[in-house]
Amino acid sequence: MSIFSSILNKILPGRANAAEAPAAPAAGQPAGGDASTAPAAGGAAPAAPGAAAAPAATVDVAALLNDLASKASQPLNWKTSIVDLMKLLDLDSSLSARKELAKELNYTGDTNDSATMNIWLHKQVMVKLAANGGKVPDDLKN
Repeated sequence: MSIFSSILNKILPGRANAAEAPAAPAAGQPAGGDASTAPAAGGAAPAAPGAAAAPAATVDVAALLNDLASKASQPLNWKTSIVDLMKLLDLDSSLSARKELAKELNYTGDTNDSATMNIWLHKQVMVKLAANGGKVPDDLKN
């Protein structure tokens, strides 16, 4: 299972399999334009055939993650940190795991510039959660 699928499974259970199908065509498409719009568009079109299940249960991502954070043994700023988000979900947050996530999400920047990559990853994860039926505050997607 991909790292993003693991994130999706923890936050939006049952939607990881549906999300993997759109991810493959998006990954194979030539990179053109803003990378933040390509995955979202790729995720939106294939979702239509399986849309019957997704709209039935919108998940408030912020409420769910805030609840998890309130129970965490350490302070985790999931709203701005991809590392803290991954820790909150009990996922490997190492640099190598984040580089793999960047590869899955078609990051075209320098993965050795981890600060820039981390900011991009956090935004893309939030955008993709929203594209898969999660209710994500606008300020976390922009």
